[in-house]
Amino acid sequence: MLRLDEAVALALDGVTALPAERVSLDRALGRVLAEAAHAPRDLPPWDNSAMDGFALQAADTASGLTQLRVLETIMAGGVPRQTVVPGACARIMTGAPLPAGADAVVMVEDTDGGPDGVVTVRGVVQPGQHVRRAGEDVRAGAHVLSAGLVLGAAELGMLAAMGAPSVMVRQRPRVAVLSTGDEVVEPGFPLGFGQIWSSNTVALMAMITEAGGEPIHCGVAPDDAQGLNAALARCQHAELILTTGGVSMGDADLVKAALSDGLRFHKVAVQPGKPVALGRLFGKPTFGLPGNPVSCLVTFQQLVRPVIRAMLGLPRPFAPVIEAVLTAAVSKRPGRALLARARLQRGADGVIRATPARSQSSGAMSGMVEADGLVILPLESGDAPAGATVRVQVLRWRFMDRDEPGYWREGAEREAPEAPAEASAGEGDACC
Repeated sequence: MLRLDEAVALALDGVTALPAERVSLDRALGRVLAEAAHAPRDLPPWDNSAMDGFALQAADTASGLTQLRVLETIMAGGVPRQTVVPGACARIMTGAPLPAGADAVVMVEDTDGGPDGVVTVRGVVQPGQHVRRAGEDVRAGAHVLSAGLVLGAAELGMLAAMGAPSVMVRQRPRVAVLSTGDEVVEPGFPLGFGQIWSSNTVALMAMITEAGGEPIHCGVAPDDAQGLNAALARCQHAELILTTGGVSMGDADLVKAALSDGLRFHKVAVQPGKPVALGRLFGKPTFGLPGNPVSCLVTFQQLVRPVIRAMLGLPRPFAPVIEAVLTAAVSKRPGRALLARARLQRGADGVIRATPARSQSSGAMSGMVEADGLVILPLESGDAPAGATVRVQVLRWRFMDRDEPGYWREGAEREAPEAPAEASAGEGDACC
């Protein structure tokens, strides 16, 4: 059997980023930037006021109590008409261009408001005070965003500030999902004796969406070669094909036979998820994932998710790996890497602790619901005792959510925990 890291390398071998497409900014959230973005002009494009107040010459306030003549009012979006000279000022709003001759702004709160065309300034104003200089944020031509970046609200806001109505992003890979087995029934339809609802299809489509792909539901294939081939034909227009079930050693496990001409591997030394296959159909990479629900989702996380992320052009397609302390022992025999489902908790001491899920059965979906991460125990290792520090692949970050009322208060300085870097595991470990 292949080691898991060897299977990951084969899965990623030859995978390249999909072509780019242009989308409007309102459709670009969560998409992967396909080309670097550079500023077409200075941001801000001119010196402007950071406050509502009065633009003046700082030297006029050296005495600490100054009266100045108000020349005009400059609104945001307006154009200054007069030059500020000694003994004069201009009423100015936040974001409005600084008038010629002015070198500072005093907040309106530090004046009497200038009710009769003359304003009294209290205190000494320093040159440059409350002034945003042209190019202070970004200089024209500066590199602002790198290709391979996932676009969030701040990045989209920056693109909008630079005047871009649209952006080039990587196409999302279309991922076909086909469940197999006479026992599998779509949710919403009645079950016969011995039948189950197709939880794998729903869960896989959700994981594909979370990874950045576009899921295509291709239904359920029966346990006969002709029906399977007809169902697989529905998947041929996707960039990536996933089947679930039919890759073990039973008489009805027909997916492996369908992949036989392009089979790259079948069986990986990992628990759960040993019966997993990679081949090619219709010239597309095709994964035969296990039918057991936990095995299906875990092998997707290890093998399929990185392929989707690589197709999106992401330079680091692997999921984050952190360290945690086990609260209970995990049993394991050498010979296969173990990915044990665990609930994570961050204590008041900042230490993250991993509590193994109550059920580690490959058929117990409750273990995946409970889990925040997968404890990684390498192929060669044995049991891991309570108190051991282990590596954990993070599935979700809810363990970092803590309600801390009053966290922003005088005298309570707290530093946010540093986000762990994305990392791949070492030789023999679960690594994606």
